[in-house]
Amino acid sequence: MGHPEGNEEDRAQARFREVWAAAHDDVLRFAARRVHPSHAEDVVADTFLVVWRRLEDLPADPGEARAWIFGIARRTLMGAQRGDRRRDALAVRLADPALAAGPPGTGDPDVLARRLDLAAAWPRLAATDQEALALAYWDGLTSTEAATVLGISPVAFRLRLTRARRHLHRHLDLVERATGGHLPLTEGSPS
Repeated sequence: MGHPEGNEEDRAQARFREVWAAAHDDVLRFAARRVHPSHAEDVVADTFLVVWRRLEDLPADPGEARAWIFGIARRTLMGAQRGDRRRDALAVRLADPALAAGPPGTGDPDVLARRLDLAAAWPRLAATDQEALALAYWDGLTSTEAATVLGISPVAFRLRLTRARRHLHRHLDLVERATGGHLPLTEGSPS
């Protein structure tokens, strides 16, 4: 018959494996958009080390747990990039492997033009605007989950996201005037 401590440790290990399996790929993508891809796995490893150490603090709800883990990943990234310029620490990579892999002249030219306009406008945004847009659109977090990542209220996040969209539209308009094209940005609304 096993020791009670062994059973508790087995349950903790099983829970950690479940959490890791459910969140690893999302956290890796989250990190890879914010650091050089060669460093993303290190960020993920450091993140899950913290998750293991604080497993008893992990929320039971899967959505809340995912946001909690993203918050740890974000703090891990910020700690790893301390001393770098804030914009570099939070910049999201815009390259789409599907577009980059295709031969020249393939793909939807309107989509490519919008991506180029976005790539030109993105560096003009404040780091807080970049982070709000990235959490909502690239990472697919709800307002509540993104707010948890940032340590703010959901209402504060929605206001931050609204301002970020407005700033992005303004910068896209500047790019449009500079290039003479018209590429509207369709606003989606994360739940």
